Amino acid sequence: MPIPLSSQISGDQQFMLAIQEAISAGIRVALPGTVVSFDAEAVTAVVQPAIKGYEPDANGNQVSISMPQLVDVPVSFPRGGGVTLTFPVKPGDECELIFNDRCIDFWWQSGGEQEPVHPRQHHIGDAIAFLGPMSQVKKISGISTSAAQLRTDDGAAFVEVAAGHNITVKTPGKLTANADGGAEITAPEIVLNGNVTINGNLLQGMGASGGSATMHGPVTVTNDVTASGKSLMTHTHSGVQRGGSNTDGPN
Repeated sequence: MPIPLSSQISGDQQFMLAIQEAISAGIRVALPGTVVSFDAEAVTAVVQPAIKGYEPDANGNQVSISMPQLVDVPVSFPRGGGVTLTFPVKPGDECELIFNDRCIDFWWQSGGEQEPVHPRQHHIGDAIAFLGPMSQVKKISGISTSAAQLRTDDGAAFVEVAAGHNITVKTPGKLTANADGGAEITAPEIVLNGNVTINGNLLQGMGASGGSATMHGPVTVTNDVTASGKSLMTHTHSGVQRGGSNTDGPN
């Protein structure tokens, strides 16, 4: 007895769907992951994929399993033009795993344009980890809606560039700047709030327009002060007679 056409179509559809599902199951595109360890010298990480896979048991039933940890995964930082923004990658950091279309082994070793050393495609061994994606458990809060920030996760310390061109640096810790080539600040007004210690020479009024300094508190100087070529510690006054009396106060 011939098989009904409707049954043939249904069977073909099921067969094609089964093939389609089998192909899709073997293709890796992208998955969230968790950093297990980070090698700062090699710029690679061991990453645990955060989404489980499935495999059939002895009865053909699909069983949930953890995917294997991926080793020597290249870590991607924002980079370009000779500068790179890096992060102190720690175990537990979340990332996004991107699985490349072709084998990246030769490219990873030598850069440039390379032949694929293996015919594999969308393979878990060709992953790159991009840092940044956040689950709801590890999301940050207090994100500025008016400025770009480089910040700590808790928001206590940040460097901010606002749309109005203001730049703000804030930290509850210590702010340190080292410039072997020197440092220069040009502004119509500079305000220092707090105690100021200067280790080195202080030259004031050396610009083309002279300039002035206003102090709203006591000034303590350990070394000599020179004004218009006169030393505060060693200069003398003429037209006076030595004796035991004191001069009048400054006026």
